[in-house]
Amino acid sequence: MLKSFVSRIATVSAAALTFSTAAYALSCDEIMNMVNVNVPVHIVVQTMEDSGSRFTADDIRCLQRQNAPDQVLDTARSNSGAAEEPEPERPQERRDSREDDRRDREMLGESRRDRRSDAYDELPEDGDEGGPVTECDREIENARDRLRARKPLAASKILFDVLEGGQCPDQTTKAHYYLARTLYEMEMYHSAQHYFMQVVRRGPANRYFKHALPKLVAIARFTGDNSELMRIVHRIPPEEYPRQAKNHLYYLMGVRLYERDELSDARRYFGQISTRSELYLRSKYFEGVIFNQQGRLRSAVQAFRDVIRDADGVELENERAIQEVSDLTDLSLLNVARVYYGIQRFDESSRYYSMVPRDSTYWPEALFEQAWSTFMQNDLNHTLGLLLTVNSPFYSDNEFLPEADVLRALTFFNLCEYDDVSEQLLSFEGEMGPIADELREFVERYRGQGRRDLHDQAYDEYFGERTLASVLPESLFVRFLRNKDLASLVRHIDIMSAEEELIEDQKALWRDTVGAHLRTVIAEDRQSYKLRAGRLLLREADAIQSQVTDLLGQSEIIRFEVVSARRADYTYRMSNPEMNDGFQGLELDFATSVDFIYWPFNGEFWQDELGYYRYTEQGSCR
Repeated sequence: MLKSFVSRIATVSAAALTFSTAAYALSCDEIMNMVNVNVPVHIVVQTMEDSGSRFTADDIRCLQRQNAPDQVLDTARSNSGAAEEPEPERPQERRDSREDDRRDREMLGESRRDRRSDAYDELPEDGDEGGPVTECDREIENARDRLRARKPLAASKILFDVLEGGQCPDQTTKAHYYLARTLYEMEMYHSAQHYFMQVVRRGPANRYFKHALPKLVAIARFTGDNSELMRIVHRIPPEEYPRQAKNHLYYLMGVRLYERDELSDARRYFGQISTRSELYLRSKYFEGVIFNQQGRLRSAVQAFRDVIRDADGVELENERAIQEVSDLTDLSLLNVARVYYGIQRFDESSRYYSMVPRDSTYWPEALFEQAWSTFMQNDLNHTLGLLLTVNSPFYSDNEFLPEADVLRALTFFNLCEYDDVSEQLLSFEGEMGPIADELREFVERYRGQGRRDLHDQAYDEYFGERTLASVLPESLFVRFLRNKDLASLVRHIDIMSAEEELIEDQKALWRDTVGAHLRTVIAEDRQSYKLRAGRLLLREADAIQSQVTDLLGQSEIIRFEVVSARRADYTYRMSNPEMNDGFQGLELDFATSVDFIYWPFNGEFWQDELGYYRYTEQGSCR
């Protein structure tokens, strides 16, 4: 009965890329992502308060623009560094108010000042290119001059006309590159990505390749979405990786090979990432996962310990990077604990689980898995205490851990408290049965090759305008979005919508020509991105449905075991009537350690008590 649980916990996870959105400095987009997937407003507010974020006037304007609920706006204002009410955002200020954009440029080592003063001096086509100067050359040179003069809007119109006219087929790649550069400077990153991809797909032989590919990497880092790069990275010879993009491309190749189960080759790519790269810790984490899958447990533990050790020496420039390193450190602790659990060294496993900080994204998961370690050591009261924290209101809305209910019932079973076991399992089945049914029906609607083209509809069912009634708890959507690939696609789709709004803010001459074309590009790409997101969502839903169905099956088995145990207990009592009154009048001494002061639990949770609960259950076993 324990087999599925043991194997689940003993499996080291490659979850470095499936981080959750836990307590850290929240951006406007991250807050609105929670609102848009119908996370209850009080949970959004609690998350904002717990994050310790100081919201800027730009953050508040962004929330106002996206029609955030009043409670969310009030919370942002109360945690603002400025006392005054932010002024309404003017259309021309839209781009300057994107805090996330600023953070990502800092992560790339680019400040706005750097980009405005230097970016225009790095245009690769400057100088004599040889051959006769054509009208097309003059038009593109004119666009370059406008770009240097910091007039990307005018430059994009010239380049768009060159492409639309169809008179310059030999200059298409050049025009695509420059159009992408103008859109990049306008901070229309998805549209810029579209045209940079046109250049990169022409291969390393074209002269713009080495300039376009680093820009694609920069955009992927801003959006958090590597899906476009993952589709082409294996076609690019490593010797052609531009210097600025080498580490990122090595990393993506490592991930791709890992997903194809080519573990040794994947580790070779991860091993080429510079120790000075922000991707170094991720690569070491993946090395630990690979070593574990290869059965090299000592090497796996050492790799995870390297992540924990080296995290202190990493120079971090923004909150997003700080949170990512913190998550990697905590995941490494979890995975060392899982390795020890897998070899049944449960005391060491518990020690590493207890090292995960209380403010970690993964603390509830660490408590749950530690509960399994204490269960295997027969420390059942400690197990029940850990599970009490996991099931507390502090985590129940954000942590979907149905296994915790089954482990709790199993613990009471081992204490022979059969009434508690039956009550808990019937409640569990009543709650989880409808969830499993809805997930099963959802996955079945889109199963099969003939339904793959409808996966965008699967995305819309839960992330579009949700019109269907659903029994899925909000904690399950939090779990869906802990798949970083899915979360990044959701964010990228939101970026597309923001670009459409930006297009609408422009003058008619540009909006109805260049803008109209970009709206078509965005609409087509949105469909493609929704298909990808829908497939990831279906994969997550199918895995969770299988897990919940398995737990429901185990619940039925435990209830059957309860009936058998009760029958055996009844037979024993009938055979030994003198035992029935054996404990009457006996005063039990619930002695505790002199090192601690114990207070009885009255049903009210306090945050500073979480993780310290212990039961004093004596059990009814005879």
